[in-house]
Amino acid sequence: MTQAYILTLSCPDRLGLVHAVSGFLLEQGGNIEEAAQYNDPVTGLFFMRVQFACDGKDAASLKASVAQLADQYQMQWSLHSKAERIKTVIMVSKEGHCLNDLLFRWKSGLLPIEIKAIISNHREFYQLAASYNIPFHHIPVTAATKAQAEERQYEIIEEEGAELVVLARYMQVLSNDLCKKLSGRAINIHHSFLPSFKGAKPYYQAHDRGVKLIGATAHYVTADLDEGPIIEQDVARADHTDTVEDLTARGRDTESQVLARAVKWHSERRVILNGHKTVVFR
Repeated sequence: MTQAYILTLSCPDRLGLVHAVSGFLLEQGGNIEEAAQYNDPVTGLFFMRVQFACDGKDAASLKASVAQLADQYQMQWSLHSKAERIKTVIMVSKEGHCLNDLLFRWKSGLLPIEIKAIISNHREFYQLAASYNIPFHHIPVTAATKAQAEERQYEIIEEEGAELVVLARYMQVLSNDLCKKLSGRAINIHHSFLPSFKGAKPYYQAHDRGVKLIGATAHYVTADLDEGPIIEQDVARADHTDTVEDLTARGRDTESQVLARAVKWHSERRVILNGHKTVVFR
């Protein structure tokens, strides 16, 4: 039976890389279905994503062959079955718009993920989780219990085998230790007012300043708060007639859409880290 695979890679740029990869896949009996590449002139790195069908070898054999190719070109790479759904844990606090959106898209087959658990520091969404038959873990967090709470959160993430953690408006700052443990596999969403309007009620601050644009940013989580590699951003227009409620509603819609796109692209293996930036093969 023919299987589709996704190969992603990055390496120092040099002549003949596309030829080397495509020739390699031909030797393996692979048929390229989708391919994209990017040469970064600043870092001197080459990035590539290839989706291909292959019925001649299993995944283990293919990985062994890719490893030999990678050694020749100093490649960092990954190979996954296209049918493989990324095991995901979602973390949320009291605002549920992003959680609701992700659950609907997942249930509708629009996101190639498998939601294994929902973790929250509040109880608000346990019934929502139950309606989707997803385990819900209520883990309160205080300054005194933060370390123990994060230890339990990480245990759940590891027990579920989660490759992706989505902070769907989880309003707790993760410790440096947990950020390091989740490096490259945790996505956060926030409004794009930072650093102008920090703290509580950013939409009230934005309304008070009469902003003309509101937006949202999805990025990978790092120890530098809200400064991780950006995956996706978007904006919506605002004007003098908008109330705080208008801005909040429009902002939540934008946050939901931006986060959903970031999760989709990550789960389709379309995002490759490039230092403190990302390459996104949309």
